[in-house]
Amino acid sequence: MKAMMDQFRLDGRLALITGANKGIGLGIARAMAAAGADVILVARNRDELDAAAGELRQSGRRVAAAPFDLRQTAEIPAWYESLVPQHGCPDILVNAAGITRRAPAEELTLDDWNETITVNLTAVFVLCQAFARRLIAAGARGKIINIASLMTAATRRTTAAYTASKGGIGQLTKALAIDWADRGILVNAIAPGYIATRLTEPLRTDPEFDAWVKKRTPLGRWGTPEDIALPAVFLASAASDFVTGQVIFVDGGWLATF
Repeated sequence: MKAMMDQFRLDGRLALITGANKGIGLGIARAMAAAGADVILVARNRDELDAAAGELRQSGRRVAAAPFDLRQTAEIPAWYESLVPQHGCPDILVNAAGITRRAPAEELTLDDWNETITVNLTAVFVLCQAFARRLIAAGARGKIINIASLMTAATRRTTAAYTASKGGIGQLTKALAIDWADRGILVNAIAPGYIATRLTEPLRTDPEFDAWVKKRTPLGRWGTPEDIALPAVFLASAASDFVTGQVIFVDGGWLATF
């Protein structure tokens, strides 16, 4: 049994995680470090990133902070290539960074649309491409985990840009999984339900919305970053070596009912 459970370990692996300064991204970084991986943390906010890195170094893992603005998509390939000599070649990529811009569809500005699509979808593609090119050139295997959303399959008012971007993540995940299956690069996505993070705090402190989430979710609660982090460890590990092209909804049953 011990040998079987070892398949969930990430010892000797190197994970690059975007959006790793807080919320779901930081939760995944914590779990992967606990499972034995070394980690490269990516986010725009240097101070928050340094704080997260300082916390994770207490686990005894090798932790690097790599500040970068993923809106600069044209610069991603060169930036990624600059990381490898410093930190090694990642064999796990987690795309957890994301933004949202809310407005009724008829009022949404083109700038807000473009920024949301750029960060949530285009940057994910370009970073996946940089990650895969390195591994393919080396003949190495790897795992990609994209963070999707309930809005990969459903939507709410005023979320046109976000819904479009996360719908794209679902299909991009499948397309990359097929293109790279014979290269040993497995690509999956996790679609979180309503998760208790700093970002969702205004929603959780709204009594009406909080009550709606708990009533609408069959398990009767908000999720936590750890609820997403543990499936991410599974998808990054050898335990999931026959899983690719999947969008796994971790939503407390939200999509299963109405």
